[in-house]
Amino acid sequence: MKIFDIVLLSDPRYINPQKKDEYIDNVLLEDRLVQDALEALGLKTIRLSWDDKNFDWSSTKFALFRTTWDYFDRFDEFSIWLNKVSKQTQLLNTESIVRWNIDKHYLQDLEQKGVHCTPTYFIEKNTAITLKAIHKKTNWKDTVLKPVISGAARHTYHLNIDNMSRYEHLFNELISKESFMLQPFQKNIIEKGELSLIIIDGEFTHAVLKIAKEGDFRVQDDFGGSVHNYTPSPQEIKFAEKAVQACIPKPIYARVDMYTDNDGLLAISELELIEPELWFRKHPKAAEKLALAIHKFMT
Repeated sequence: MKIFDIVLLSDPRYINPQKKDEYIDNVLLEDRLVQDALEALGLKTIRLSWDDKNFDWSSTKFALFRTTWDYFDRFDEFSIWLNKVSKQTQLLNTESIVRWNIDKHYLQDLEQKGVHCTPTYFIEKNTAITLKAIHKKTNWKDTVLKPVISGAARHTYHLNIDNMSRYEHLFNELISKESFMLQPFQKNIIEKGELSLIIIDGEFTHAVLKIAKEGDFRVQDDFGGSVHNYTPSPQEIKFAEKAVQACIPKPIYARVDMYTDNDGLLAISELELIEPELWFRKHPKAAEKLALAIHKFMT
């Protein structure tokens, strides 16, 4: 028996937190905006941690990923949960697209479909190679190294000729545990910032500009980055919507992280289809659009 229409998925840190700060307040606010919009359409909702062991997942029609921001630190556990729960209820976005999007090898698929992405050299787990050898092979002098499964800039390093040797031992340890990717450092992300365009039901709703703090290259607020309202050009909107159209099946929501690359071309840095921050607090109407899209999908 289906008791709930939809569960909003979070992680344990954001379910009834005892201590609150601006970061947690934003999480709770944005989830509430989505939950209120869904309930305004007559849908029965509940908000839970994805790892809730007491909840019967077959009792809800749908489960919506919102703030499951610990999944990449608990990936094995999350993968088992994903396999189990996807057989009991419908996930949004779908299990297949979540699994595709978890691993950044998906950038290769987007490139094959004509969506320009950051040039990427993938280094598979246990590959016997040094950072020096990879840089010689790619002829890249200034780069960023990060895991293929990650979030919040976990194990993300800015490398260059001067500091590379200091990271060789660490890289040797890391590559024995998981796969990594190397990309050319993009100076425009530092100088101009990175764009995030929100696409709901295939259409652009709003955008923000993320800027790294002075002296850093990471735009995430975990590292002092700031977020600003942004009005994208028609070209930027078209580029973002094209990237989402390349996904199979079509995601009900997406965040397209993009920038102008070193050659002056729009490029995808990441396509966030699992649990992206969507900045509904800056554009509450988009939460209503997401609710309407989910309602349409359900009926």
